[in-house]
Amino acid sequence: MALGTKRSASLFAANAEKRDALEFHDSPELDVVPVVVDDTPQRTLNTDASTVGRAHNLFFTPETEGKDFGSVLQEVQEYISGSYSSLISQGGEDAKEQLQRYITKYLQDQRIAVAGMTQTELADAIYSEMAEYGFLTSYIYGDGIEEININSWRDIEVQYSDGRNEKLEEHFDSPEHALAVIRRMLHASGMVLDNASPLVTGHLTRNTRIAAMKSPVVDEDVGVAASIRIVNRHNLSREDLLRSGTATEEMLDWLSVFLRYGISICVAGATSSGKTTAAGWLLTTIPDSKRIFTIENGSRELELVREENGKVVNSVVHTLTRDSENERQRIDQIALVDICLRFNPDILVVGEMRGAEANAAQEAARVGVAVLTTIHSNSCEATYRRMVSLCKRAVDMSDETLLSYVTEAYPIVVFCKQLENKQRRMMEIMECEITRDGKRHFNSLFRYEITENRVEGDKFIINGTHQKVSGISESLKKRFLENGMPKDVLNRITGGGGKA
Repeated sequence: MALGTKRSASLFAANAEKRDALEFHDSPELDVVPVVVDDTPQRTLNTDASTVGRAHNLFFTPETEGKDFGSVLQEVQEYISGSYSSLISQGGEDAKEQLQRYITKYLQDQRIAVAGMTQTELADAIYSEMAEYGFLTSYIYGDGIEEININSWRDIEVQYSDGRNEKLEEHFDSPEHALAVIRRMLHASGMVLDNASPLVTGHLTRNTRIAAMKSPVVDEDVGVAASIRIVNRHNLSREDLLRSGTATEEMLDWLSVFLRYGISICVAGATSSGKTTAAGWLLTTIPDSKRIFTIENGSRELELVREENGKVVNSVVHTLTRDSENERQRIDQIALVDICLRFNPDILVVGEMRGAEANAAQEAARVGVAVLTTIHSNSCEATYRRMVSLCKRAVDMSDETLLSYVTEAYPIVVFCKQLENKQRRMMEIMECEITRDGKRHFNSLFRYEITENRVEGDKFIINGTHQKVSGISESLKKRFLENGMPKDVLNRITGGGGKA
């Protein structure tokens, strides 16, 4: 079966044979007794000691008789998944409240306790493991976290937006536990991780991507290896980029001008280099009158729709690819690039070029649509060679012909890099100039020059400055005028590097 194949799956596969898919409204009414649990010892109830003792024994097991959390979780999971499976997959606040109530009542009725945990803490922990993602939940939805890397069930790392990497003290209880949690995450996108599909990509939310592997791809005692990528939850502002040293004001001004006046841009770099962040910010500078059409692969990274006073003020169409075993139901980037031209976009955004869609995107750029895209590459010049290799997956043309196409399509390439000290920099902005005789010249407009690179203890010390190398070519000036830039604006920005 193909990589990442979608199949129907229950949330708790281990208990599938025990589960009757009962709808919530068909479930018997529970005689729920409201119980107020106060874990504060200072509070005194208006009753005698014997009443207190009876009430305690009704709902709690003495600490010395408590079970371990793993066995309690398994017991409650079997009960809930067997009786209220539809409620688990239903989602929403109402379903959450009902599920929490059923868990609490089961613990009370069975007089179940775990040493060191109050009734409320135990119910919350069980709910988190069943319907959420255990200790990972706080990191997935926490602020300032970009990536969670699971190397094995007991080796988890978190990467923060400021570049820090941290090994977590928390870990899963076992390889089986790790696999169960990742499967639960993948369930949100309809993906199943099993022996038939040991390599799977999916998403948890539209901004959270998951790539996961299990045995036999990884050792069985590892349980699962996964990368959870939380993308662009909070768009960085211009001030954020300047404050972090990612780029200079003049560099950002020029990038904004390029895209606004129809010059296609490719943002290149390795994983975690900041290319998606740079592209996301650049799109926020587009005037509301410009129509933007975005194409992203599997999960949403861009949030471009803006509202004021409950009314949408810009013009954005967000689209996603869809994978499927059925070829007629599969929607890839090539199909979306083809249909986007019928929507009359001013700017086409191809989230990432990874395959044959590169050819369709460059063709769109050469017919007058401004294209903004990202690509994995290790320099500006290497970006064009990478584009050529991707285009060849779609068409049988010579490298020379394709190189002429992609350089015409993308006059501007931006190369981003995460340095060894975890700082992100726009290392270069480059123009490919096409002369009248058809020759190509690569002109570096801006470049980051490293002036100091040393190690102090376990820290990397890297310092440098952004330098303006050259101005734009005459051919690019001509394109600006043809695309509607007022001549006085062109004279101003080319003369003093000011804002458009």
